[in-house]
Amino acid sequence: MSDKPAIPDCVLKAWNANEEELSHWLLHQLADSDNAADSLHDIFIKAISQGKSFCNISNPRAWLFQVARNYLIDTYRKNKKLIPLPDDLASDEKAIAAVDELTQCLPRVLSELNPDDSDIIRRCDIEGMSLQAYAEAHQLTLSATKSRIQRARKRLRDGLLLSCKVVLDTQGQVCCFTPRKK
Repeated sequence: MSDKPAIPDCVLKAWNANEEELSHWLLHQLADSDNAADSLHDIFIKAISQGKSFCNISNPRAWLFQVARNYLIDTYRKNKKLIPLPDDLASDEKAIAAVDELTQCLPRVLSELNPDDSDIIRRCDIEGMSLQAYAEAHQLTLSATKSRIQRARKRLRDGLLLSCKVVLDTQGQVCCFTPRKK
């Protein structure tokens, strides 16, 4: 007699009903039969590891596909290929310094914007509030919020260009500026 616990019938029944469709879906997603087969195996192991609690799942098919999607997301994240940055990117210290110094001018120009523009830029761009959260807090639609922040950013940019005498290079990057006198 084996010491291994038996696989619950509900797991086997759900697996037999959905294995072929799940296999085709994985093959379509991965475009590699070996990876699809390995993934299918791992998903089956996850189903088995649920034990008898799998029997309480109201929609086993949906559960299996959700586990498969999560498995693929995890796999993609683990295998993400990072692209090295070009060497000349880090060497443009003059441009980086100009942008860093430009932050001296930002508070003053931001305070000269109308209150709605200043508020949305402060909340979303500086403090990191999501546009959705801002929209809900101000009883706006997400579309109206996106339009509002685009207009506010344009006015901020125009204010920085005018007030701080920002000079852009041929690629549109900040190369230098004249700080405003207080």
